Amino acid sequence: MRISKLQYITNGNSEIEILEEVNAVLNAGVDWVQLRIKDDNLAILSIAEKVKNLCKNKATFILNDHVAIAKSVNADGVHLGLDDMHIQEARKILGKEKIIGGTANTQEDCFNRIKDGANYIGLGPFRHTKTKKKLSPILGINGYQSILNNEVTIPVVAIGGITLADMTELKNKTSVHGVALSGLIRSAANKTALVTSINEIWHDEQLSVSE
Repeated sequence: MRISKLQYITNGNSEIEILEEVNAVLNAGVDWVQLRIKDDNLAILSIAEKVKNLCKNKATFILNDHVAIAKSVNADGVHLGLDDMHIQEARKILGKEKIIGGTANTQEDCFNRIKDGANYIGLGPFRHTKTKKKLSPILGINGYQSILNNEVTIPVVAIGGITLADMTELKNKTSVHGVALSGLIRSAANKTALVTSINEIWHDEQLSVSE
C-alpha cells in the first residue's frame, strides 16, 4: 500500500470543473487524486465513477467522506474528516485492503487516528486556506514540530494553504511524509513544471505501509 508524497484534492464546483481539473493534474504527473465534493446537489456517484475511470492506471483514487459510494465505485480508499464516519466503521464496509486516511489538527487527533486503524493522516491546516469553510486552528511549522514525534507511527501529510516555498522547510524541519494540495496546483499556469518541482523536493522513495 503506497501513500503518495504529493496528493491532489479537487476543488471544482461543478462536474465539468472537477473532471477538467482532474484531467489537468493527471496530465501534469499527479499520481494521487482525492475527490472532495461537499455540495450535495452534485451527482456524487456519477462524478466518482468518472474520476475513477480517469485515474485508472494513472493515479490512486481516494474519495472524501462518502464511504458507501467509495465501495460502489471500487475507489482505492477514502479520506475521513473529524466529523465524518468513524474509521473503524468505514473499515468494516471497505475491507482491510482499502486505504483510509483521517484528518487531524492535534496530537490527540493523530493518536486517535492511529488507534482507529488509519493508513495515513492529513494534518493541518498549515496556513489559512480558502478551500475549507470550517477551518481548524492554524498549526504552522511550530505546530507540526510539537505534534509529530516517534509515537506518530503512520505517514502524515501536511495540508492547508501550503506554498512551494513552505515545502523545503516542512521537509527539513518536520517528519511529515508529504503534502496535500489543491489551489497551488489548480491555479498554476504550468502545472507540469510545478508538479515536477514538488516531486523533486519530496524525491525520497515512496513509503509503503502495511495493511
